[in-house]
Formats: sequence, structure tokens, C-alpha cells
Amino acid sequence: MIPLRPLDVGDVLGGTFAAFGRHWKPLVGVAAVVHAAALLLVGGAAALAFWGNVDTFDALERADRNGTAVASHVTSLAVSFGLVAVLGAVCLLFATATTQAASAVALQEAVLGRPTTFRAVWRRAVRRVPAVAGALLLPALAAAVLTVLLMIGYVGLMMAVVEDVGGDAANWLAAVGLLGGLLLVPVVVWLWVRFAFAPAVAVFESAGAMQALRRSARLVRGSWWRIFGISLLVYAMAWMASWLIQIPFSLLGMFSLVPSMAVAPDTGEEMSLVQMVLAVGGYVLIVLVGSFVSQIVVIFFPQLATGLLYVDQRIRREHLAPALAEAAYGPPPPPRH
Repeated sequence: MIPLRPLDVGDVLGGTFAAFGRHWKPLVGVAAVVHAAALLLVGGAAALAFWGNVDTFDALERADRNGTAVASHVTSLAVSFGLVAVLGAVCLLFATATTQAASAVALQEAVLGRPTTFRAVWRRAVRRVPAVAGALLLPALAAAVLTVLLMIGYVGLMMAVVEDVGGDAANWLAAVGLLGGLLLVPVVVWLWVRFAFAPAVAVFESAGAMQALRRSARLVRGSWWRIFGISLLVYAMAWMASWLIQIPFSLLGMFSLVPSMAVAPDTGEEMSLVQMVLAVGGYVLIVLVGSFVSQIVVIFFPQLATGLLYVDQRIRREHLAPALAEAAYGPPPPPRH
């Protein structure tokens, strides 16, 4: 799939397309399963939180009409939906870890020229999810701190400038949040590149989370700017492709609403419930399909490209090419049970 020599940008891009073209079925299957499971779990938790706080919502509505505040009810809602948010973050972490592990598994087989199946990718990926999730935790925490700071700064800015409330406290919130966030951006980007190879190391080398982080830092050292530039290019291409993919689905979804507009407003006719459900349901379904297809590009192309950069660094520094050739042309390893 790739030349057994140091890779240039064209080799990385071509190898990414080739790897996805060979193994897109198991990759899409893994993504569909883990994200559907995460969506059902978080959606169920949110429904339970809403159902369990129906009386609280009613009490808050009555308090709002009477002009009285009920702090205990606000606290109850904050705790309930805060737990849902935490569950969502955990599910997102493990869904991301699973797709990262699946990408590395598929890439390893693609580099060696071996076919693979959904079952094989799933079994190997699931075994490496804890290590990959641990390796993703540090960059994720840094990104979360950055997001919180920027949100605090935004809220403070809106309070001070738009609403003109809060006084000096709002100004301090805006200053600390925005300045702290801007200062933290380079640190987050540096960590993102420094530990970019950790998921691939966790799968290719069966390493633990901390070992994968240290190994990634060693491989990136001295090539930070090259890896950053290629990664940024791949992410930009993936987001552009995702946007272009969504356009025809959005147009098709708009056309699906045309039958519901056939009822002339001056005739006094009303759209039936069946027509409304079919029109809106068709539009939502088409848009969701387009969003899923576009997200597949955003999820897997950068991960496969990062995995190829990991292979490239090992070819450059550790002379991995002879070992790859031997593994590719030798007998495949026995399956793990």
C-alpha cells in the first residue's frame, strides 16, 4: 500500500485513501455500532433525567410566574443533567478510542497487504480500547480546560458588553477566560502533536497508555513541525470534503419537503398529519444520513493519516521497512483467541 521508504506528503495522502478504500466496510461498521450505542445510552440517560425532573420543571415554571427563585430545584436540575453531560463525555471518549483503535488495526493490515473483516477489526480494537482511551485522556483534558476557559470568557464578555450586568466581576471573567484560553491554545496544539502517535503505538506495539504517550513523544521529537503541517493539511481536507458531502444531502432533503408545499394556502386546505410526518421525517432522515457519511470522512481520514505518519517515523528512525517487507511476504500470524 505504501512504498517502503520515507514517505512524503503524497505518499501519506495516497496511502490514506488506499487504506480507507480497502477497509472502509469494517471501519464504517465499527463507527456505526459504537456511535449508535453511545447515542442510545446518552439519549436514554437524558430522557430519564428529564422524566425524573418533570415536577422540578413545573415548580420552576410556577416560581418564575410568582417571581420567586427555588435554589434547590435549580441545583437538582444542574446535578441531574450534569451527570448526563459527564456520561456523554465518557461515551465520547470511548467511542473515539474505539474508532482510533479500529483505524490502527485496519491500517496495520493494509500496510501489510492483508484483508480483514469487521469481526477481526472489532475484536482487536475492543481489546486495545482501554489503552487507547488512556492515551487520549491527557490531550482531551487539556482541550476540555481550554473549552471551559473560552466559555467563561465568552459568558463574561456577553455579561459585560451585551447585557451590561456583573460589573467588575464580568470584566474579570471575560479577561481571565479569554486571555487564559488564548495562552493555552499553543500548549493544547503542542500536546496534540506530541501525543498524536499514542493510539497507533497502543495498537501496533500493544503498549499501555503511559508507555504509548512516552513512545509517541520520542517519535515526534525533532519532527514536530512536519507532523503538525501534514496533520493540519489532512484535517483541513477532511473538513472540506465533509462540507462538500453534506451539500447534496441538504439539497435532497429540501426537495423532499416539496410535496408538503403542494397545499395552496389560499384554498383553505390543511396539510394532513401523515403528510407532515412524511415530509419532516424524510428531511431529517436524509440530513442524518448525509451527516453520518460526512462524519465518517472526518473521523477516519485524519486517524489513518496519523497512523501512516507513525509508520513513516519508524521507517525513518528505526529502519522498519525490512521488517514490514518480511511481515508482508511471510505467512500471516495465527489468529488470537
